[in-house]
Amino acid sequence: MFVSNEGPILHADLDSFYASVEQRDDASLRGRPVVVGGGVVLAASYEAKAFGVRTAMTGGLARTLCPQAIVVPPRMHAYAEASKAVFGVFERTTPIVEGLSIDEAFLDVGGLARLAGAPSRIAADLRRAVAEQVGLPITVGVARTKFLAKVASQVAKPDGLLVVPHDGELAFLHPLPVERLWGVGQVTAGKLRRRGITTVGEVARLGEATLVSMLGRGTGRHLHALAHNRDPRPVQTGRRRRSMGAQRALGRRRRSPEELDAVLAALADRLTRRLRGAKRVCRTVTVRFRFADFSRATRSHTLREPTAHTATILTAARALVAAARTTIENDGLTLIGLALSNLDDDGVVQLTLPFPGTESGTLDAALDDVRARFGASSVTRATLLGRDEGTTVPLLPD
Repeated sequence: MFVSNEGPILHADLDSFYASVEQRDDASLRGRPVVVGGGVVLAASYEAKAFGVRTAMTGGLARTLCPQAIVVPPRMHAYAEASKAVFGVFERTTPIVEGLSIDEAFLDVGGLARLAGAPSRIAADLRRAVAEQVGLPITVGVARTKFLAKVASQVAKPDGLLVVPHDGELAFLHPLPVERLWGVGQVTAGKLRRRGITTVGEVARLGEATLVSMLGRGTGRHLHALAHNRDPRPVQTGRRRRSMGAQRALGRRRRSPEELDAVLAALADRLTRRLRGAKRVCRTVTVRFRFADFSRATRSHTLREPTAHTATILTAARALVAAARTTIENDGLTLIGLALSNLDDDGVVQLTLPFPGTESGTLDAALDDVRARFGASSVTRATLLGRDEGTTVPLLPD
């Protein structure tokens, strides 16, 4: 019996998604450097990326790097529609689809050999279908594990297809830089590089105990497994989010404490609405900062009880911002993000007393009801009146 040398997992990732939609819908933009977003770069075409333009960069810096860039405003409705069409292609390819964001997903095609051929053929057909039916370029990585399939798609970008065969996994993985390992960000990469460890292969040659002593138990064991391509996670359909977040780029202009608090309140309001809409609660509140020198910091607080109450979550977030106040004042803040994690299903029956109520959950429920009836902007916090709450990014269902 023939045994395939190809893994069953595909990682499909749309290329420069927002910018590609703009180029698809406006023929004059094709082949030209396109930047989506004015004050802050939300997306850049590969023609703009060639000049060093990157997501979350200020618009001013992007125009300095690429004066010929064409800046277009975001059209979130168009991106949501394009994402829906692409996921339709995914679901017609295989019933086992795990969405990661609106522009990427894992697909398990292991049971389709007799119907559709080898995974490489299925991946090629998928790319062709997305191009023909949706008009967008997509890169696909094929491998035995989710981790390696995602790495393969990153290496194959843009508009590529890369298959990592079983007998070539470590030969492909080990020459790559340590940053390719999931969980290796700027801080962990710095620790490894200061010890002369620059490639995945060099991580693999270290014992697990050595990595644990360097990076801590969780991170050390995690990276040791990935460096040997040990990732047993299956592709899961219908998997609920373990966290949800939102962020706001602030540009380089100094923000007053009142302005910053209004931004934080808008983020908290937006996320807790999503929590309640998905009938979920959270335990951990995390605030992420990016400073003017491009350094980053993260602060977290775990609540005593899980909740979806806006006031409780906002209070926790405000305390985290207050703890970082000195650094914000000294270094300047260019981005703030709020994430809610340790999510669980809400098994608590919320009170539904007449509006207005004194119970936090009652007030939240009443406001949600008004918004459901009359629109999301029909009622808002007094501190947010007349303020721009930022771009609302389309998301996968919670």
